[in-house]
Amino acid sequence: MSQFLVLAYDGTDPAAEARRGAARNAHLARIMPMVERGEVVLGWAILDDAEVMIGSAAIVDFPTRADLDAWLAQDPYVTGGVWQRIEVRPFRIAVRAAI
Repeated sequence: MSQFLVLAYDGTDPAAEARRGAARNAHLARIMPMVERGEVVLGWAILDDAEVMIGSAAIVDFPTRADLDAWLAQDPYVTGGVWQRIEVRPFRIAVRAAI
């Protein structure tokens, strides 16, 4: 398995918050089985200084980058136009605290 850090930033247009809200339930419903399978290790919202959601971040574990890309291509935040810019960085977890 390969570990990746995914940084996904929402659009900044006036409809961005509404798109996130419209896609949120479908996004979370799709993520939860992935958490159970160990594909999504950790996920969180990226906030601005006013604590408004402006994106998402996740540590994921997939067999290949192609598998990660296939997940992203079908995620409701991608298909719903929520995430406008996505950065993916491969890495390896060196230490991990119990959560």
